[in-house]
Amino acid sequence: MPFILGDQRDANVVEAFRRYREYLESERRRFPEGAFALATSEWYFNPEDHRCPHDAWLQHVVVQEIGRGDRHQYRSSALSIQLLGAYHDLVLTFTYKRVYRYMLDADDIREGHSDWRYDEFRLSDAGILVHEIEWRGEGVRWLIEADDVSVEWSTSARGA
Repeated sequence: MPFILGDQRDANVVEAFRRYREYLESERRRFPEGAFALATSEWYFNPEDHRCPHDAWLQHVVVQEIGRGDRHQYRSSALSIQLLGAYHDLVLTFTYKRVYRYMLDADDIREGHSDWRYDEFRLSDAGILVHEIEWRGEGVRWLIEADDVSVEWSTSARGA
């Protein structure tokens, strides 16, 4: 059940964020540490902060299979997303070290994904982190279920 994605946010942004903050606080104990820190930070949903992913552009997404054991037979998946920040002065990298499920849906990306529009973190019925991302492109929506997420940023080689 989304709280601050397009439809909810466009209808009443103040109410959507109020309900989302209440939800996060009510699930604080179950929420993964990294995702909770992002969702409750002052900067993450503030489009004036250069670290905010809103309006950023996709650089690349990488899915990795990681093997452990003597034959690398114990497999897990990891995922990373690299974005060029909205102000083109930072590169943001989202890292999901253990991914349980992902869906990358796009109805039409002939001209790219366009801007990272909205996203939110919530828990599935099983208590797994769900990160849902809406892009401005036609029907572009990503859903990532993982143990947690971290975000790092670095100066863009392109500069401002």
